[in-house]
Amino acid sequence: MRFQLGFALFLLAVLSVPVYSDLIISKVDRKIDLTSQIVRVITTLKVENDGSDTVSEVLLAFPDYQAKNLVYLISTHNEGKGKSKGLATNLPIKAVHPEGMPPELSFFAISLIKGLGKGESVTLDVLAVFTHSLQPFPEEITQADTQLVIFRDSSYYLSPYQVKAQLLSVKLPNPKVETYTKLENTKLVGSEIKYGPYEDLHPFSYTPIVVHYENNRPFTVAEELVREIEVSHWGNVQITEHYKLVHGGAHNKGGFSRLDYQARPHVRGASSFKRLVARFPPRAHSVYYRDEIGNISTSHLSGDSRKTELEIEPRYPMFGGWRTAFTIGYGLPLKEYLFESAGNRFVNISFGCPMGDIVIDNLIVKVVLPEGSKDISVTVPFPVNQMQEVKYSHLDIVGRPVVVLEKSNVVPEHNQHFQVYYKFNNLSLFREPLMLISGFLFLFVTCIIYMHADMSISKSSASYLAKLQWDEVQATIQQTLNIINQCLSVHDKLEISLHDLSRTGDVQACKATRKAADVLLKELSKDLKPLLNFIQASPQAAQIWPKVEELIAKEKDTQEKLMLKISMVVDSYEKKSGGGRELENRVSALQQKLTVLRSEIDELVDVVGEI
Repeated sequence: MRFQLGFALFLLAVLSVPVYSDLIISKVDRKIDLTSQIVRVITTLKVENDGSDTVSEVLLAFPDYQAKNLVYLISTHNEGKGKSKGLATNLPIKAVHPEGMPPELSFFAISLIKGLGKGESVTLDVLAVFTHSLQPFPEEITQADTQLVIFRDSSYYLSPYQVKAQLLSVKLPNPKVETYTKLENTKLVGSEIKYGPYEDLHPFSYTPIVVHYENNRPFTVAEELVREIEVSHWGNVQITEHYKLVHGGAHNKGGFSRLDYQARPHVRGASSFKRLVARFPPRAHSVYYRDEIGNISTSHLSGDSRKTELEIEPRYPMFGGWRTAFTIGYGLPLKEYLFESAGNRFVNISFGCPMGDIVIDNLIVKVVLPEGSKDISVTVPFPVNQMQEVKYSHLDIVGRPVVVLEKSNVVPEHNQHFQVYYKFNNLSLFREPLMLISGFLFLFVTCIIYMHADMSISKSSASYLAKLQWDEVQATIQQTLNIINQCLSVHDKLEISLHDLSRTGDVQACKATRKAADVLLKELSKDLKPLLNFIQASPQAAQIWPKVEELIAKEKDTQEKLMLKISMVVDSYEKKSGGGRELENRVSALQQKLTVLRSEIDELVDVVGEI
């Protein structure tokens, strides 16, 4: 309803516009290609000057609903006819706003090579490319449905000039047409609808037509494509492309059956696509294809002397509204894309996407130049947004300059070569190798110095002397503990001899053990004396000396009580009196004291050892 109201207002506006100039169009041959998601309109105009003034511009008119989807417009002119026809010359085109024209129309002016005088004529070929002009109808379909789309235009050529004769042909992908507007001189021949010829049309003549037809071609739309072209003067151009794709056709409803799709993909998935083909230059190498999960093995690379083709399959077939994201990378030989001119270097490489019939909503091209590049300029054959940034990579100091070009609504016609000019000093090539050599040299020299240098503390320093004294104190304490442990071993042997005495009654053996123990304890006491004197005199042992002194005292106390115990027991055995209960009580009291002392000695040994 809104579209019909817009058409009505548009028709009222154009019908009230007067003739713009004395130019007339003697013949119009318009061909609309609807075989893909991109609408291409090729119009051949024969323009004549019926007035007396020389004309240097020809106006093209588009209704706003078409102009908002117009992404590419070019006009060419061929000199001569037939076999004498020369090379096509591109003519400049610019947007204009003529006075007195309805605001519902957008105008573009074609600048002629030379002015068109009275009675002269010129033939122009105009290519207009539109995106998002095909409306899916219905907007939602099931997996088994085919995709139907609607296209709207005018059977008459919309022009500010009088049109004497015109023809229109609409080419479809197949003969399956649901409905189409039938006017005078309209016929459907195979997959082509023909309107006309129509003669003597007034300026701004407009008759709307609608074509509702089947179109199952891939509606591949890249919501965003980031192409990074990294130039290395060591012989390679590395290209990395990050895709965010969506199927721009009728949305899928009712779920998806993998079983039905695999059984009859052309029936149960007619509106989907599962393959994409990227065409690279013939000497492309190191090609890879991956997504966020990792490498995708469902791809096939082939090539010949003219091209290299990469056929890829996403992880799932693409139905309407479904999205996917992946990355493609490949390398190209530098010598085929880097040139020199007037002291400058320039990179000459294509702008667009290597995949055919893909619509790119937002394309970002980043050209990464070698570090040290300066005086950068860019030449692009169409308007783009341009900026610069810096990228840091391995061994970079100031970073690599990056030229960023951004353009919306990109189609295959934009896949033209552009140039990035810059200056570069050849000596900068050796910066990174020299940095590597210097780094390894510094590492080796450092290792040599470390291996041959004496990194120890000076033997005359106070800290070194204090460390030596502390080491000596530690060694002396360890020797003291060893002697104490030997004394305790002797005590254990004496206890064993008393146990044997009570079992065998051999007094002589017990006396011999005691005599040997006395000799050994005296020797150990003699060895211990200088060690204790050193510990007591050393300032480094001031904190540990009280514990050592306590340990020695308790060991001597233990030794005395143990000898007393042995004497009492041996005397009772020699007198054969048994000693009675009094002796047993005395021995038992001594044993209790010995047990307590032994426990205290063990704790002191542990404390001194930890310190």
